[in-house]
Amino acid sequence: MDLYKSGHGAQTRWASFENPTAARGSGGMTNRGAKGRPCLPLQAGETLTLLDSAGSGLVTRIWLTLRDRSPEMLRGIVIRMYWDGEKCPAVNCPVGDFFGVGLGRRTPFENGLFSDPEGRSFNCAIPMPFRRHARITLTNETPRANGMLFYDVDFLLGVPHADDVLYFHAVWRRESPNALAQDFTILPEVKGNGRFLGCNLGVITNPVYTTSWWGEGEVKVWLDGDGAFPTLCGTGTEDYIGDAWGQKTYAHRSQGCLVADGANRHWAFYRYHLDDPVFFNQSCRVAIQTIGGDTRGRVAELLRAQAPVKPVTVSKEGLDPVLLMDTPEAMPDFLAPVSPKDWVNFYRQDDWSGTAYFYLDRPTNDLPALAPLAERTSGLVAIGSGTARADT
Repeated sequence: MDLYKSGHGAQTRWASFENPTAARGSGGMTNRGAKGRPCLPLQAGETLTLLDSAGSGLVTRIWLTLRDRSPEMLRGIVIRMYWDGEKCPAVNCPVGDFFGVGLGRRTPFENGLFSDPEGRSFNCAIPMPFRRHARITLTNETPRANGMLFYDVDFLLGVPHADDVLYFHAVWRRESPNALAQDFTILPEVKGNGRFLGCNLGVITNPVYTTSWWGEGEVKVWLDGDGAFPTLCGTGTEDYIGDAWGQKTYAHRSQGCLVADGANRHWAFYRYHLDDPVFFNQSCRVAIQTIGGDTRGRVAELLRAQAPVKPVTVSKEGLDPVLLMDTPEAMPDFLAPVSPKDWVNFYRQDDWSGTAYFYLDRPTNDLPALAPLAERTSGLVAIGSGTARADT
């Protein structure tokens, strides 16, 4: 919206614990106009409604913070969003992952969709239209209470939407570990007309590979009925997020790596298609290859140690790679101690998780339900990282 234009009848509303219904003239009533009830506890097993509003409108901003921001809590609390009275949520994600950082880790950052000024808050600026009704909830699926939840949801009412206005969706997945030689699915196939907005991904690398590089996998996008091969295919993991030759920490408007913790084998990174839209008319599916790389000598050591490895290419610097996927007879030669410094890309098994954001021409999707609590939270705490609990 242009900053200098009239709202043409749009009505600004903020939903919070000081005005949970966001009704006109109803803010700050708890304590006769003084600060009264800015927060509430989120008890174990409890669901709190952050927004419940009828009419045509647009969510413009979501902010919240929690007293307990441990990895278990950030994966254990679930944010859900329902549009136009649907019973199935369009958004169904762990709260930490939804707000832009994987692996239950908090770090100060800002990009075009999310921000966390000092590592203690959650901000989302994704516009979310609705035509008849909007409902947003938080559910604490952990066995312990979260002592303080503060929030506000900022939205506009009385905003009409043309037929080409789409509904916002988000889905979270984890594979721990991924299947060897199989892509990690970021967005399972969705059908309809829409736009893939992007994703944030988290990787916990398998210690069996020691310090071998994990991020050679290419992001692939199948569009509108693509068959075995996609229309869109990148060149590597760090390439997809605008980096090169490995990745350290940075936060840019549409791409970044917020966690690059080799000591604990954690990486969390994002890519949002703000300036290079990914549209689809019939269907969309997004995945990333689970491929890493190392020198030929090191990969031979991994194979001898019976680590889960499937080499796919071997190359010398400046030369075209030799393709290995369809030449299993080359394996004995590969293990021979020759050219140990050649670079080898290989399939591997790690812990992958990710949140995919997209718009769709309908208020629900047919994607699988969110994984149970135990599957979401296992193996998250990084020994010595200082992220096990954050109460201040």
